[in-house]
Amino acid sequence: MAQAPLVPATWQLPDYFRKRLGSTVGRQRFMEHDGHLLLVMHQVPLAGETTRRGVLFWRDAAGQWQASNGDPGKVAIANLLGKYERALEGYDQQEERAQRSDEYLPLLEGLAPIVRSTRNLHNVLQEARKVFPEIQELIDVRDRAYELSRSAELLNQDARNSMEVAVVRRAEEQALTSARMEQASHRLNTLAAIFFPLATLGAIFGTTLTDNWTWSHSPLPFVLFLITGSLLGILIALFINRK
Repeated sequence: MAQAPLVPATWQLPDYFRKRLGSTVGRQRFMEHDGHLLLVMHQVPLAGETTRRGVLFWRDAAGQWQASNGDPGKVAIANLLGKYERALEGYDQQEERAQRSDEYLPLLEGLAPIVRSTRNLHNVLQEARKVFPEIQELIDVRDRAYELSRSAELLNQDARNSMEVAVVRRAEEQALTSARMEQASHRLNTLAAIFFPLATLGAIFGTTLTDNWTWSHSPLPFVLFLITGSLLGILIALFINRK
C-alpha cells in the first residue's frame, strides 16, 4: 500500500521547510522560518508498529493553522491529543482487567511507544512556545501534552509494578504447589518403604508360607512374617526420613 505524501500537494509551504523534510516523518520536532511555524508530530503509535505515522501542523506568517491530516487548523493539535487520551483510556481499562503477567506484557508493549511519543510531543510544544511566545494557543496544547505525558508514564509504571506483583504471586503459587507435590511424594515414598519388606518377603515365601511345610498349620510363622516385615519397613522409613 502506497504511503500518502507527508506534505499535502495543496500546501504553499516555504522551500526552507521542504528541504528539511524527508520522505518519512522522522523524529518529532518543530521548525521556524520567517514567521512560519511547522510542527512535525507522530500519530498515536500502535502496538508492534515499527514505522511512525506523521502529521504536520503549519502556522503561516498570517497566523493561519493547517493540518496535513485534513483536520480544521485551529483544533487539529487538540484533536491529536484527544486521540492520545482515548488510547490511554483504553490501556487504563486493560490494566484494570489484567490479572496475570502474560496479560500485562501486551499492555506494556503498547504503552512504551506512547510514553515516548507523548514525552517528545510535550518537549516539542514547549520549545515552540519559547520561540513563539506570542502564539497563545500553544499554551493550552503544551499543558495538555504535559498531562498526557505524565498520565502515560504513571500508567506505564503502574502496569509494570502490577506485573511484578503478579510474577511474584505466581512464583509463590508455584513454590507452594511444588512443596505440596514434594510432601506428597515423600509420604508416598515413606509408605512404599514401610510395605517394601512385606512385599519382598511375600514374594519370596508367599503369604500362605507353603501349605506342605509342617509349620504352615500354625499361625506363628505368619505372625512372625508380619512382625519381621513391619519392623524392617519401619527401619527403612526411619532411614529415609533421617535428617
